Amino acid sequence: MLSVTEIFYHELLLFGSFWLLIGAFDDLLIDLIWIGRRGYRRFVYYREQPPLRADQLSPPTRRGQLAVFIPTWQEAAVIDAMLAQCASSWQSAKSDYRIYVGCYLNDEAGIAKVSQAAAQNPNVKLVTLPHCGPTTKADCLNGLWKALLADELHGGYKAKAVILHDAEDCVHADELLIFDRLIEKNAAVQLPVIPIRTSGSQWISGHYCDEFAEAHGKTMVVREALGAALPLAGVGCAIDRNVLGRIAYDNGGSPFDEGSLTEDYELGLRISAVGGRAIMARILDNAGELVGTRAHFPETLSASVRQKSRWLTGIAFAGWDRIGWQGSIADKWMLLHDRKSILSALVLLVAYACILLAVLLAVMSMSGLHNSAPLPPLLIIFLKINAVFVVWRIGVRAAFVWSLYGVGQAALSIPRSFIANFIAIMAAGRACVAYLMHCFGRPLLWEKTTHSLVPTGK
Repeated sequence: MLSVTEIFYHELLLFGSFWLLIGAFDDLLIDLIWIGRRGYRRFVYYREQPPLRADQLSPPTRRGQLAVFIPTWQEAAVIDAMLAQCASSWQSAKSDYRIYVGCYLNDEAGIAKVSQAAAQNPNVKLVTLPHCGPTTKADCLNGLWKALLADELHGGYKAKAVILHDAEDCVHADELLIFDRLIEKNAAVQLPVIPIRTSGSQWISGHYCDEFAEAHGKTMVVREALGAALPLAGVGCAIDRNVLGRIAYDNGGSPFDEGSLTEDYELGLRISAVGGRAIMARILDNAGELVGTRAHFPETLSASVRQKSRWLTGIAFAGWDRIGWQGSIADKWMLLHDRKSILSALVLLVAYACILLAVLLAVMSMSGLHNSAPLPPLLIIFLKINAVFVVWRIGVRAAFVWSLYGVGQAALSIPRSFIANFIAIMAAGRACVAYLMHCFGRPLLWEKTTHSLVPTGK
């Protein structure tokens, strides 16, 4: 006869293995679509002519200014280095660009740093918001939008595109060239985000390398291939100025939604809703390296949990309320793929609880305190299939990490997956509490990530 502990263990195993299997099939379908697309492009589409490098793209057919928006709040530690890196990387750029940096009235240190950079570089413009901060990133971006409109009205021109960056980003020398050319045929262009490990934070900051390598190397590519809306990353992306103006018109004059915790994610969906097409631009430079935006991510457990809980709250909870299930079947599938993160965290928690219970029962059995009954045949089948999927999932992620960071980091991505799981579980719990409190009247709070480093690079 089964003990209460064994009954509980078997029920948890059944729950966890069933939902792990559902999630595994969802991920596998995305894998198979990516493999099919990759094979077609490699052996058919590019059989005669290899993909163009950034320097081989044809020149843009229409001129226009590229407006770079950088919203800030207490970024004095990094903003001057970031602006200097922009100036260095884009000094030979043929595209007309201007960098708009937003600062709040009560951010004296940030204003001083940006003012100094603007004095040295005519392409930099300080935009001081007429109120104190912090508010939200979207509020600061809307202030930059108003500054751009004022410049357009005064100068009698209209910008070609708006580019989004954060104060800790490291831009690529070929970025403006790619945006200037590709925005002519697309409503939005997203470059890959390439996280850089922080020294001394191999596991926490390193797990972002693993996640973005797969997300921007596979999932975003599949979304584009399916014709689904492409959520923007908020950095390293360009939006057609006319499309952004249309969104602003529909939203009372502000293109960025100040009520959203993930305005960049939702902006990509809104671009699709107004008929715009966004693409993921994975292009190599003349050295054969991927053009993308490099940045440091949180290096401590608490900072990572805070950041990811904001993402989960904005995408899985508030996003459901605000956006619903709009779009095509492909759009709905991708929304479900994004919003399953909360359930996935719960399933992971159950899976680790099952491991602990299995160890406990094994110890009790070896010590003669308990004789464990065999698992039901159906449960054994579920566990075997899930074991295969786990190996596949780890292998797929390692392959994408290998392609971007090398074999050493690919090997480290395997133990880092456990770190990522625990962060996901903690962030999901925090997001659930935050959203529950929001349902009882507490406003959703914007928790800014503190930055101290700007990576060096192209």
